[in-house]
Amino acid sequence: MGELCIHSVLVTGANRGIGLGLVRHFLGMSNPPKWVFAGCRDPKGQKAQELQNLASKHPNLVIIPLEVTDPASIKAAAARVEEQLGGSGLNLLINNAGIAKPSPLDNETLENMTCVYTTNTVAPLLLSQAFLPLLKKAAQGSPGSALSCSKAAIVNMSSSAGSIEEVYLWDYGQVVSYRCSKAALNMLTKCQSLGYREHGVLCVALHPGWVRTDMTGGSESLTAPLTVDESVRGMLKVLSSLSEKETGTFLDWEGKVVPW
Repeated sequence: MGELCIHSVLVTGANRGIGLGLVRHFLGMSNPPKWVFAGCRDPKGQKAQELQNLASKHPNLVIIPLEVTDPASIKAAAARVEEQLGGSGLNLLINNAGIAKPSPLDNETLENMTCVYTTNTVAPLLLSQAFLPLLKKAAQGSPGSALSCSKAAIVNMSSSAGSIEEVYLWDYGQVVSYRCSKAALNMLTKCQSLGYREHGVLCVALHPGWVRTDMTGGSESLTAPLTVDESVRGMLKVLSSLSEKETGTFLDWEGKVVPW
């Protein structure tokens, strides 16, 4: 399967983990995007140091200040990206930013539920709304009517922890707020696929696998089996192969269907 062939991509939560891994892989493609937009909360902060280092070496990498729970920040980011694109559209929006607040069912709180749901579910809704005009523009500028990630797509980073059928790794961690937010994100993806199909925008929910990141943590006895690199390579291969029949689906990093 060939690489994705895109002019532009925006990755949220791009300063670490899977987001940073995605940025690295886009920059390292044999035919890299003309623009890679990396959204992060504090571009000049210590946590964005690796992104800053990459930007100093890759003029096609633009770091975008973005607090995904702040509508004003989202609006400013969309304006900044539109200005940089100079009349062309955005091919790929990857809603990767996410948080988890581990707590068992009995101790789950209103604050946890609201905070996690806002970041993991509401933010992808607001971001997709804000960037839809640019996605539509990319779709209109691509030949043919078939949907693909090379044309225009929204990729929502989900998790099989949000699968109601699987309830992945329940014994490892109940993380109720996280599970509920990802189950809701899956429904959002389905709704987006129905609402945005007419605009030529493909929408998919992706489970990156259980990846070793700062978020997943782990212990000596139970460590996530996938590296960021393995997960990202797999996901980009999946994205390069998606077509109209996969819009609105829930897939993992190997392209396998994850049960709702």
